[in-house]
Amino acid sequence: MKEITFINRNQARWGEFEKQLKKPSKINPDTLADQFIQLTDDLAFARTFYPRTHTLAYLNSLSQKAHQEIYRNKREKGSRIPSFFKTELPLVLRSARPYFIISFFVFMASWALGVVSSLTDIEFVRTILGDTYVNMTLDNIEKGDPMAVYGQMGEMPMSFYIIFNNVTVAWQVFLYGFLTPLGAIYRLFFNGVMVGAFQAFFFEKNLLGVSTYAIMIHGTLELSAIVLAGGAGIMLGKFLLFPGTYPRKESFIHGSVVGVKVMIPITIVFFIAGLLEGFVTRHYNTIDNWLNVLIIAGSMLVIVWYFFIYPSIVYSKFKNK
Repeated sequence: MKEITFINRNQARWGEFEKQLKKPSKINPDTLADQFIQLTDDLAFARTFYPRTHTLAYLNSLSQKAHQEIYRNKREKGSRIPSFFKTELPLVLRSARPYFIISFFVFMASWALGVVSSLTDIEFVRTILGDTYVNMTLDNIEKGDPMAVYGQMGEMPMSFYIIFNNVTVAWQVFLYGFLTPLGAIYRLFFNGVMVGAFQAFFFEKNLLGVSTYAIMIHGTLELSAIVLAGGAGIMLGKFLLFPGTYPRKESFIHGSVVGVKVMIPITIVFFIAGLLEGFVTRHYNTIDNWLNVLIIAGSMLVIVWYFFIYPSIVYSKFKNK
């Protein structure tokens, strides 16, 4: 839809809303909140299709005024959260897709480097994973339980530990985008090398199948989330390095807001992955094959659906509106 068509279809409603904001005491609070939700949907649409335009600047200004008025004495309406995950966030994820793709290729390249380096240099694994972890894993292999590390703590303490660690790593990858896209790429690359070295280590011990079988119970979500966080970091760095027609400060602020929005569902994914790792992965050697496959397939479906397929559906819906 052309920008002029978008404006013509909605400018009467925007104008009426703007008039109402001048006399907020005469407006029903729930009605005002509903109109604000509509406005934020329009704002998300404009950010996707008409960036760096006067339309976007106008809607952003109007949204800020409405937000200040609505939430001065009233908590945010519960329906705002479903609207965010149903419409606004998918449009943001759709705009971030190119950065997700870049992140994926960076991760795969670093993973391959980790594999090759480990297979050609026997000391590389110890350099990357540390002597303590390697020696502990070798002891576990001798005992016949190579993945015993996942059962060394209670379910809940381990889940909390893993969630904290993984969320910290993901936000580090994202925040390194403050150092331009190269910062996020550096952190993402390091994580990919670690994963490659880890898998090469088990390959040399003829345990690649066992390790992959166990790790992917939680790793499908965990590794996907790391790649997505890398994309968010690259996007953040892009807004800082290439502000376009925006002032650099304004572009950076906009990129930071968009990046944090992208990190919200990624953080949720890490919570789910942490629970799977703490409660399910420890039973890798006793869990039924069909259940393992179901968890892995379901995890991949969630990632592909919400981060790629559903955003395209929402995008198409608004594009043809």
